[in-house]
Amino acid sequence: MTRKPVPGEKPLYWIGSSLKDITRFPAEVQRSVGFALSAAQYGGKHPAAKPWKGEGPGVLEVVKDYDGDTYRAIYTVRFANAVYVLHAFQKKSPRGRETRQSDIALVRERLKVAQRDYEEKHA
Repeated sequence: MTRKPVPGEKPLYWIGSSLKDITRFPAEVQRSVGFALSAAQYGGKHPAAKPWKGEGPGVLEVVKDYDGDTYRAIYTVRFANAVYVLHAFQKKSPRGRETRQSDIALVRERLKVAQRDYEEKHA
């Protein structure tokens, strides 16, 4: 079920399994991600949001550490009338801080899907 945005709020769209993936995060992590997405919907930037490297401006990530694990949610604010959540995952890289190439490729592909969806909805 999708609710109608309130005045001044951009709609939020979930690409692929991103919504399902976030629902698997601990409640505290879900709240942090939710606050960041809400800020984005109103044109703001949550203090925990930072640029996602590799896809240029307008793609952001929220990183939340919880109980020894790290969770990430990647979203884009590139579009004037919408926010798209591209990917959400628990970080499991065997090489410390580096993000797995499969996660990077998935973000890149889902950004293309978001672009096509936005053009269809807002053309």
